[in-house]
Amino acid sequence: MSGAALGIEIVFVFFLALFLLHRYGDFKKQHRLVIIATLLAWYLCFLIVFILPLDVSTTIYNRCKLAVNSSPPESNSNGTYTTPAPRKQKCFKPWSYIPDGIMPIFWRVVYWTSQFLTWILLPFMQSYARSGGFSITGKIKTALIENAIYYGTYLLIFGAFLIYVAVNPHFNLQWNQLQTIGIAAANTWGLFLLVLLLGYGLVEIPRSHWNGAKRGYLLMKTYFKAAKLMTEKADAEENLEDVMEEVRKVNESIKYNHPLRKCIDTILKKCPTEYQERMGRNMDDYEDFDEKQNSYPSEKSLVKLHKQVIYSVQRHRRTQVQWQILLEQAFYLEDVAKNETSATRQFVHTFQSQEPENRIVQYFYTPTVEWYWECLLRPWFCRILAIVLAAFSIIVVWSECTFFSTRPVLSLFAVFIQLAERTYNYIYIEMACFLTIFFLSICVYSTVFRIRVFNYYYLASHHQTDAYSLLFSGMLFCRLTPPLCLNFLGLTHMDSSISHQNTQVTAYTSIMGSMRVLSFIADGFYIYYPMLVVILCIATYFSLGTRCLNLLGFQQFMGDSEMTSDLIDEGKELIRREKRKRQRQEEGENRRREWKERYGNREDSTRNRNVHTDQKESSFSEPSTNRPLSKYTRSNGKTERDRIELLQDAEPLDFNADTITDDPLESDSGRYQPGGRYLSMSRSRIFDDV
Repeated sequence: MSGAALGIEIVFVFFLALFLLHRYGDFKKQHRLVIIATLLAWYLCFLIVFILPLDVSTTIYNRCKLAVNSSPPESNSNGTYTTPAPRKQKCFKPWSYIPDGIMPIFWRVVYWTSQFLTWILLPFMQSYARSGGFSITGKIKTALIENAIYYGTYLLIFGAFLIYVAVNPHFNLQWNQLQTIGIAAANTWGLFLLVLLLGYGLVEIPRSHWNGAKRGYLLMKTYFKAAKLMTEKADAEENLEDVMEEVRKVNESIKYNHPLRKCIDTILKKCPTEYQERMGRNMDDYEDFDEKQNSYPSEKSLVKLHKQVIYSVQRHRRTQVQWQILLEQAFYLEDVAKNETSATRQFVHTFQSQEPENRIVQYFYTPTVEWYWECLLRPWFCRILAIVLAAFSIIVVWSECTFFSTRPVLSLFAVFIQLAERTYNYIYIEMACFLTIFFLSICVYSTVFRIRVFNYYYLASHHQTDAYSLLFSGMLFCRLTPPLCLNFLGLTHMDSSISHQNTQVTAYTSIMGSMRVLSFIADGFYIYYPMLVVILCIATYFSLGTRCLNLLGFQQFMGDSEMTSDLIDEGKELIRREKRKRQRQEEGENRRREWKERYGNREDSTRNRNVHTDQKESSFSEPSTNRPLSKYTRSNGKTERDRIELLQDAEPLDFNADTITDDPLESDSGRYQPGGRYLSMSRSRIFDDV
């Protein structure tokens, strides 16, 4: 079992990252390199969070072995010291023990791979994915130019740290110290952003679950989102129309033999299907281009247009999908509000789900079970969960403000770990560590999934996230996870720089190196900056950021705002309109279905009798014909009946013909119609009307 826990968690975390990426990304349409890079970044960050508790339990076991094997010397009565015999072994190996030498190599590979992704590869791929170039070389050139300033800024910061160490006479520049300076610079940037996101998540996550128990609150917020999303949807449609108009003009100006025609074809492939068909019908490619008479766009302008097309099409598709999802949510919340007063205690849906449900779910999740869960149990479950999460948030805030105190130990997480360490209860240690770091990760990562930087960064579910946002999220995860883990080790006093004890450190801390090289960071920034989480939590609780954004003109959901009330009324009217539209569609489908069920059999029997009569007439008119006509006279063949009806209604019949062909198969076309012939098949009087 020594390496089984490590292997199981590695496999589990991989599928977890793959599931989340499948929810937000689109494996079919997005480039494979984007999917692989994002998956690797998410996987490494989640892996650090899940494996770190195993590192803690292994370190505690190693400390126990060292304490047993190296006992302090004892003094005799004559003042001399003797080395006592080793004490009896009392250390129990944890079930998830990882042998020595594995964890340092594992952490070194994971950490430096994630740092390579976040500082070099992912920024370059971001610019490459957003570029509008038509060739690989052009996209690489654009990406290098855009990242020149980006890389130069971080080189300047690293150079400042390097100069500080070089000027300080107490330090000798060595490779290990330079490595520590680079790690300190990266962790400082990550910790600065970590505290901001953590302060928001510690308050917003419990509050969102508490508000989830309020049906009226959720419904009003959904109406508010509908009004905002409709505005964004209309803006996206208008933007797409403007871009498609530019594409149409360029498409008409550049003909088939122009050197830039390949670029136009590439742009057209990125356009929606209806626009491609419209432009294909209106284009005349039989004209040669003349450089002297017409002015043609440059390749640089086409690159810009290509970039606009990619952005506008992605935004339009995303708003369309989000609108449909929001409608389903609004309809469901309205159904919950209606079913709360139901006497039958059976949950009734206004509209049936468009997606087929699993039979197992249908068997267990009956309308009665759904009513009890949605109308009775779920509100209480959300309230209890909100209280538990709020308690965790209070413990985190208290520990962030007191984790530097070692005598007495004020950090509650450190108290829990030390109590379990005395009894060597490794399962309790791993569970306590996992719950702590998992809650911290949820608070930070959920904020990354929620924040939106205009239309440049936005993680949208249901496969609607673009490549730029996926890569940017991978960058944030790789930069936030190492300082998050260091902060967790500080809260639990597993970091020797915090506990000030000469004990064995975790393998993860040994990879980070000693921060004593930069004392003002180790003794100042890392200790006192996390205390700002208290101010951020207070600001989030009173919604100061939301109020500031509302004053700046960005509509935010606030119950005491007149603009919020107007948007709620507007969204309510939009939902009511869409609901009436869908009801009319379902009523029309039901009427057509009832008409088909009621009169469909009668029409089929009448149609069969007509075909049978026609067969008898054709058999009497062809007594000498030996050719089988079963192919044309089967009464039970629906496809053949449809063909005969189409022939009956195809052309008018000439009943003035002198003769009727005995065998209908002797005609050139081979088509047969009893009781007359087509005008196009008449051999006599063919020129009578001339």
